[in-house]
Amino acid sequence: MHQSRLSGFIIDCETDDLEGAAAFWGKALGLRVEASSQAGETLYRRLEGTPLDIEVQKVAHESRVHLDIESTDVEAEVRRLEKLGARRIGAVRDWQVMEAPTGQRFCVVPARRDREDLKANTWDE
Repeated sequence: MHQSRLSGFIIDCETDDLEGAAAFWGKALGLRVEASSQAGETLYRRLEGTPLDIEVQKVAHESRVHLDIESTDVEAEVRRLEKLGARRIGAVRDWQVMEAPTGQRFCVVPARRDREDLKANTWDE
């Protein structure tokens, strides 16, 4: 048994100016721009002031927005989503990039909160 829920949205920006991109999105959404919580992280800026995780990410592909699903068991959640028709694209650190049957990319990431605080769906495996 594991839990999962919508974690947040990542604004993928094909840019050399991550600070400028983050400043735009922060102002557009009325959120504070913060450096990533991971030491030395140069590809992300967090937008603070909302219960969802919203980040601006520097990418080398076309700009788009993708969502993250957080789970107490990433591999179990990936298997569950594969049964629904999603497919694995590739692993990055401790998360998995997926593609929905309709073509949208999304990530399954480890839950960042205590399990009791997750307020998520519970899935039997």
